Amino acid sequence: MNRTLVTGGAGFLGSHLCERLLEAGHDVLCVDNYFTGSKRNIAHLMDHHYFEAMRHDVTFPLYVETDRIFNLACPASPVHYQFDPVQTTKTSVHGAINMLGLAKRVKARILQASTSEVYGDPEVHPQQECYWGKVNPIGIRACYDEGKRCAETLFFDYHRQHALDIKVVRIFNTYGPRMHPNDGRVVSNFIVQALKGEDITIYGEGTQTRSFCYVDDLVEAMLRMMDSEAGFTGPVNIGNPFEFSMLELAEKVLAIVGGRSKLVFKPLPADDPRQRQPDITLARDKLDWEPKVQLDDGLKQTVRYFRDLLEA
Repeated sequence: MNRTLVTGGAGFLGSHLCERLLEAGHDVLCVDNYFTGSKRNIAHLMDHHYFEAMRHDVTFPLYVETDRIFNLACPASPVHYQFDPVQTTKTSVHGAINMLGLAKRVKARILQASTSEVYGDPEVHPQQECYWGKVNPIGIRACYDEGKRCAETLFFDYHRQHALDIKVVRIFNTYGPRMHPNDGRVVSNFIVQALKGEDITIYGEGTQTRSFCYVDDLVEAMLRMMDSEAGFTGPVNIGNPFEFSMLELAEKVLAIVGGRSKLVFKPLPADDPRQRQPDITLARDKLDWEPKVQLDDGLKQTVRYFRDLLEA
């Protein structure tokens, strides 16, 4: 049994990760400040003998004993990370420093949940881990993009300077149950609008593309990365290599939900990437991983979750 710390553990990804860790027999400490996380996401875990929840902001030091750390703490949708951009940067940077300091003190292996946003609006397609990205350092998304890039810098400097055992994954668009209904992400936006019978908002012409990975596949990859051979640090792209336009996604959601929602087009937000698709060759090679859940199947599960949530 490993004592495992999950920061951001009450969030969308974190709650699924805590669930899987408990199933695998780990002793789990979930840390969250509940800015975007929710107690609802972990309520079903509270009675588990090996689960503990702690309200804490990772921008402040944390003194606990642990064997492994999954650092997921950071608002990840534009609506939330642009609400307080200074705090977003502090969460990525100060949070990384504090968790790395903890890992150094207790000699724990630590995994950083980085993001495909480190690639910005990419000029290379699909994106490989060796690509350095094209990011606007003073744009409205920079608090998240550059915060995560700086966190990666800190992780690799701690690895080089202190021989810290690190793992870094770059997460591409992920969806599934427990997404925040008002996070502004395209999957949750489309589903909630369709379920409410509202017009579906598409930014730009709807030709921009994303690759959507179901949360169960994503968590499996993170677990495999944490358990991977010593010395393999990453970064590793984690996502679904199948690419869909916003129009295609809207049509799939409407086909599942039904109703009479219409498509409404609005101007494209600043610095919104035109294409985003992971090259997962490294994940296939090193982790023996690739996504299993098809988009149509994952969307049905996600629609079911949001329907139950809205009815409640």
